[in-house]
Amino acid sequence: MRKWIPALMPALVAGVFSHPANAGEVSVKVTIPQINTAEYHRPYVAIWIEKPDQSVQKNLAVWYSQKKTDKGEQSDKWLKDLRQWWRKSGREQSLPMDGVTGATRAVGEHALTFVEGKEPLANLPAGQYNIAVESAREKGGREIVRVPFTWPVKKAETAKAAGKEELGDIVVDLKP
Repeated sequence: MRKWIPALMPALVAGVFSHPANAGEVSVKVTIPQINTAEYHRPYVAIWIEKPDQSVQKNLAVWYSQKKTDKGEQSDKWLKDLRQWWRKSGREQSLPMDGVTGATRAVGEHALTFVEGKEPLANLPAGQYNIAVESAREKGGREIVRVPFTWPVKKAETAKAAGKEELGDIVVDLKP
């Protein structure tokens, strides 16, 4: 009598963990380039959605070293080197931020996907925005790249920008 339950389980589980077919989606690909230098340190990176006036609307990701340094100092003190993000949002945050902060990333492409109706896109008002990506590296430089987009997404499109040294390609894929 209950033989149909195991047969339906995969469909039920898939329905619980999938997003609605009509939900908008924002995917961000961040490329951290290989930099040839005598002393390389992974960059700290902040990624956020900003309004046209460049104020922070939503934090998407902050990658930094969350361990204590060999001198016993908290390594989050270097987050202020992400100057734009720090002045606009970072200094007001209680770190680590659940679902936002994470470890630094190695050289290569890193992808993040956000779905309409779930944080951080939940309750994002319609309008013009930028995805801002800022990078700062110990014994290196800092750089910020902005990619404009419109919310909600009306049609599938891809927007791109590229850094000059500390950041590579930043690709924002938008799906309605």
